[in-house]
Amino acid sequence: ATIAGGSALARCSGVNLIADLAPADSQALEEATRAHPFSSGNLWRATRDGQSVLLVGTYHLSDDRHAALTARVAGMMEGATALLVEAGPDEETALKRDLAADPGLLFLTDGPSLMQQFPPEEWAQMAQALAARNVPAIMGAKMQPWYLASILAIPPCDMAEVTAGLGLDHRVMELAKERDIPIRALEPYTTVFRIFDSMSAEEQLAMLRSSLMMEDRVADFSVTLSDAYFRGESRMVWEFLRQLSGQMPGYTPERADAEFAQMEAVLMTERNQSWIPVIEEAAAKGPIVAAFGALHLAGETGVLNLLAESGWQLEQLDG
Repeated sequence: ATIAGGSALARCSGVNLIADLAPADSQALEEATRAHPFSSGNLWRATRDGQSVLLVGTYHLSDDRHAALTARVAGMMEGATALLVEAGPDEETALKRDLAADPGLLFLTDGPSLMQQFPPEEWAQMAQALAARNVPAIMGAKMQPWYLASILAIPPCDMAEVTAGLGLDHRVMELAKERDIPIRALEPYTTVFRIFDSMSAEEQLAMLRSSLMMEDRVADFSVTLSDAYFRGESRMVWEFLRQLSGQMPGYTPERADAEFAQMEAVLMTERNQSWIPVIEEAAAKGPIVAAFGALHLAGETGVLNLLAESGWQLEQLDG
């Protein structure tokens, strides 16, 4: 089954692009999604030798629909000895400190600005997209390409939700604080910088151009993503964007497949693999909860399959 039509609770007014697919395209997307292990679901339990891990796939933006899953997770956290997240309160504090001390983490401090690296017509489109998000073009011109791409990935209608910091990650952290459950990070807070430092300037600029090419449908993508998440179908959106990218100007399906494979390796696979020993070490000391972006759950190198390959038994709790 594909994803249902747009929700009245979605923040952006847009179209659910997956719901609007022709039947043949919908079936192809369904098949591409189901080819991956553990392709759906946001809530799982892993058990092995008496150890227990509650796995929560999260969505980072605020949404009223979080209330139901938050309440369900709250009822399952009793007895947990730790909550593992991508970045806990200590990591968020350290990150803010480093950003204040080193502007070069997010901004270009030498060399040509992005305005100088883009043709005038293309930069004019960029400036328009930035203005819609209340970001001055002169500031955007000095941003690291990956940072600007991440801003363009957020629709103007979602910018307030990002700054609110009320996604499921933070809601689960609040539950842990109320219960005096220690919060620990799955990875160093510098991971995001290491990831993008490993990308060449050309690769970052290509990522930025791809974000700009989707600007006219960015609200639709936001609605599509949020609706998919609340149906437990985040992997389907990844497959949808991969197929859609192959149809974009200057792209072929082969190029899109190669770029998405690289992105999955850098943004998900490498991190997933590094999280497994952290999860297992914590679980050896008592029941734990691990909450992280839902895209990290599915796939051959997703957290669920990696745990299964390590002898854990997986049970879906929201299916």
